[in-house]
Amino acid sequence: MFRLLGWLFGFGMFVALGGVAAAAVYLITVMAQLPDYTVLKDYQPPVTTRVHAADGTLLAEYARERRLFQPVETVPPLLVNAFLSAEDKDFYKHSGIAVDGIVRALRDNLMARMDGDSSIQGGGSSITQQVAKNFLLSSEQTWDRKIQEAILALRIESTFTKDKILELYLNEIFLGLNSYGVAAAALNYFDKALYQLTLPEAAYIAALPKGPNNYHPFRRTEQAIERRNWVIDRMVENGYVSYEEASLAKQEPLNVIPRAAGSQLYSAEYFTEEVRRELAKLYGEDQLYGGGLSVRTTLEPRLQEYARRALMDGLISYDHGRGFRGPVASVELGEDWGAAVTTVQPLSDVPEWQLAVVLEVGNNSARIGLRPESDVDGRSSSSRVEGTLSGPEIKWVSQPVQSLLKVGDVVYVSPVDGKDGIYTLEQVPEVEGALVAMDPRTGRVLAMVGGFSFAESEFNRATQALRQPGSSFKPFVYAAALDNGYTPASVVLDAPVEVRMADGSVWRPENYAQEFYGPQTLRRGIERSRNVMTVRLAREIGMPLIADYARLFGIYDDMQPVLAMSLGAGETTAMRMTSAYATIANGGRKIQPTLIDRIQDRYGKTVYRHDERVCDGCVATDWHGQGEPRIIDNRQQVLDPMTAYQITSMMEGVVQRGTGTAAKSLNRPVAGKTGTTNDYKDAWFVGFTPEMAVGVYVGYDQPRSMGSASTGGGMAVPIFTEFMAKALQGKPATPFNVPSGMQTAWINPNTGVEAYQGESAIAEAFKPGTGPNSMTSVIGLDVASFDQMQREQMMQQQYGAGYMTQPTGNGTFLGFQ
Repeated sequence: MFRLLGWLFGFGMFVALGGVAAAAVYLITVMAQLPDYTVLKDYQPPVTTRVHAADGTLLAEYARERRLFQPVETVPPLLVNAFLSAEDKDFYKHSGIAVDGIVRALRDNLMARMDGDSSIQGGGSSITQQVAKNFLLSSEQTWDRKIQEAILALRIESTFTKDKILELYLNEIFLGLNSYGVAAAALNYFDKALYQLTLPEAAYIAALPKGPNNYHPFRRTEQAIERRNWVIDRMVENGYVSYEEASLAKQEPLNVIPRAAGSQLYSAEYFTEEVRRELAKLYGEDQLYGGGLSVRTTLEPRLQEYARRALMDGLISYDHGRGFRGPVASVELGEDWGAAVTTVQPLSDVPEWQLAVVLEVGNNSARIGLRPESDVDGRSSSSRVEGTLSGPEIKWVSQPVQSLLKVGDVVYVSPVDGKDGIYTLEQVPEVEGALVAMDPRTGRVLAMVGGFSFAESEFNRATQALRQPGSSFKPFVYAAALDNGYTPASVVLDAPVEVRMADGSVWRPENYAQEFYGPQTLRRGIERSRNVMTVRLAREIGMPLIADYARLFGIYDDMQPVLAMSLGAGETTAMRMTSAYATIANGGRKIQPTLIDRIQDRYGKTVYRHDERVCDGCVATDWHGQGEPRIIDNRQQVLDPMTAYQITSMMEGVVQRGTGTAAKSLNRPVAGKTGTTNDYKDAWFVGFTPEMAVGVYVGYDQPRSMGSASTGGGMAVPIFTEFMAKALQGKPATPFNVPSGMQTAWINPNTGVEAYQGESAIAEAFKPGTGPNSMTSVIGLDVASFDQMQREQMMQQQYGAGYMTQPTGNGTFLGFQ
């Protein structure tokens, strides 16, 4: 008997030792496959990049995983207690493994085996184990993974503090709605910072780790509320909140308000998308969507609103003159017209308009049904609102409503001010355009609109559309001339000219009115936008020189030195043109346009700054009699400051007496130039005050004529003026800065000579050593092309009967009294 017992004991010991050995081998095998948990020390989770306006307004967020890293010290105790109650109430007591949770998990698995279910029943993991799983392991349900999780939890606990472990957990956990971490969840579910969360809101967020889709706020509202209330009850059990507080909290609805991704300011979509592209180019897609960059842009939201409104008004005004083109869509009404019209998606960035379906047409009016609004969960509202589309209120359409629309047509409408339930017809314009507003002193882009609607077309006409600038390029031809011996009072002949092309054809440039005006001063040439005169001037000074100026100003990278380019026949962008004009406004210092002021990394370190000026003496540990720090402007001087003032003064004349007179209503110093291309395909105005440079372009995306009245002065200048009137409202009129040494003289604007008493005259700016002449030198008049009578007639037509001409050896003519 004793031998049998001894044998059984020995066998048992052998089996036990074998089991221990097998377990040891198994554990060694499992542990050999463990990942390096020390990487958690240097863990940098993907964090949302946030883009802000100049005033701090949030413009956009970019992330694959929407996450905002929150140090554990800044997480409110209310939220911490909610998570501890829901996930691991003994977190601060155990050594990494929740024993009661393991016992509960073993019980659940044994019961499942008895029921024939061989799958592992999850649960029982402590917060530390969840950190091990989420950061270092997969989510597969196997015994190997569970054992690895437990071992890693023990090792993590021995290496990191409890607060560090909790910080990793709260910032990594997925909580639905593409929210990673509690800070992102607070924003995405409730549009709040963590410290603003209420008890029911904190409890709901703490209820989500077990399965966000199981407690979706809209698809599974009852289950979500039940789980939230369960968390609140656990908080009561653990002594974190009182019974009375819990009772009130459980009566609250979820109040979830999903937060939109992408652009947060509806008027700035083109701007934010351009910033996104720039960030991707600078740092790559991974940093953009996970680097946690903090981007401070140059955008002024108030100016952006004004810019969008001004461009919209201009495009709509032109489009209304072309008549009504038809409905957006047509639908079958069926039993519920609201459901029918919701199949048509509106432009999300034109909130002033609503889609409506025609329910009935009558005597110059229509009964319409407004497209139902969407609830916070994205579902269409059940309410139905009707209104009246009134024919007399549609000022831009002459036909009666019944001839334009039929039942089932879907159109855009807007409410008529002061008339409840009355609407007028709207239409998305076919013509497009762009507006860029820039600080001419720094190149900071204050506002940018790249088209009528970003929702309709993401193509940015301010930065991507290559269009001919037309006459808006002329100031740079004149600037080249002023830098090379000419003055604003120099006279150039405006008469027919022929240019033989490389293929043997002949180009005969014409003025807008298809007339010729004889000798003209440079000032008058730019004020009246004389094409032929500009071609003659360009031929005199040489197109290679003008091409160099175009490159220096950033208008073209490599302009072909052909005469047609002097009239703006090349292609450039509104951004480049505005930047070039800003360089003139800045006294000739090269402007580098920017949409970004500063970029900081996730730790707050500045990694990019647009302003590269040198500050001499800014870094000092103490003061020992040294002078004040000096900001050294190291930007390239591409134009003589005196030339810059002369061309500015001449472009002031464009507004006062020339093609841009619509801007006179601003009642302040404004300089600028219109531009209209061949066949009226593009209309431009680029102008500036001492405070702001603004470029406006209008044209069809697929270039075609906009009509003979569609000039820069008629289409672009009103948009410029509307924007500037609002942007500069309340600011005193500021004169342009006159460089030291600049001289002023009164000249006759017709002849360019010094004005005599009693003559109409204007004040002209001259560089030192230059000034008005006592007689007129006409540049560009070919002696062989005109007989004496033609010369006399041309001069007398321009200057009056008191003038006569005399040829000189270089082909110029002198007119004198």
